[in-house]
Order: sequence, then structure tokens, then C-alpha cells
Amino acid sequence: MVIALLLGLPTDVIPNPVFGRPVPVTWWSVPVLIISAVLAGLLVATYVRDDATKGDDPTRERIGGLGGLLTFFAIGCPVCNKLVVVALGTTGALDWFAPTQPWLAVISIALLVEALRRRLRTTDACRVETSSTASPSDEPANMSS
Repeated sequence: MVIALLLGLPTDVIPNPVFGRPVPVTWWSVPVLIISAVLAGLLVATYVRDDATKGDDPTRERIGGLGGLLTFFAIGCPVCNKLVVVALGTTGALDWFAPTQPWLAVISIALLVEALRRRLRTTDACRVETSSTASPSDEPANMSS
């Protein structure tokens, strides 16, 4: 949810009184926002317990970050992006950058999937005990001192 808000509020895909956009939100922006937020949320969740993962690959963080950044550019307003307007002008942003945004969305989702795949591939699985399989000897010792 946090990632959806971080991507959706400044791009005005999630309507809010602070940000606005002169170009309407495209039909595919909301599904891309939802898919990207779910993938990025899963990716962030894999870092909750990060204790020296075997075969640690530093490119995972770069791929995930790049995927999130591309999602931001993909769902954002083409004429609200100052970098694009400076480089291409307003007309260029609408004529050149806007048609590439769906491709940026596809690439961003692919990058997030790949980052999550790499992250999950190297994580260790742990056994989850249910109440029917747990034995009294499996209970942790009393740690109070």
C-alpha cells in the first residue's frame, strides 16, 4: 500500500489535492500501478529478514530500483516531467515520450519480476511448525533471568 501511494500520489494516478496533471491518466496506468506496487511490495518484504543471504547479488537492488523508477516515468504525466520537457519540449513530450510510456511500463514490470525472482531464488526456506506437528521439546527454553 505504501509503494502504491509513493508512486500513485505524485503522478496523480491516485487523485489528490496536492498534485495535478494536465494530461488525463491513461487506461493502463492503474493496472500498472497495482502490479508494480504488488511486485515492489513483495520485493521489499524479502528484505525484512536479511541475514547474509547466500550468493548475495548486488544487482538485485539495482534492478528493483530501476524497475520502480521506470514505473514512475511510465505512469507519470508526460508534460509534468521536467527532464522530458527540457529535453524534448512539451510537443516532444506528447509526441515522442508519451507513446513510449507503455513500453516503459512493460520493462519496469519485467525488471521488478526479475529482481523478485533473483531475490527469492537465493533465500533459504524455513520450516513452519503447526500446532499439530510441534512437540513440547521444540518449545524454546525459558529465557527469563
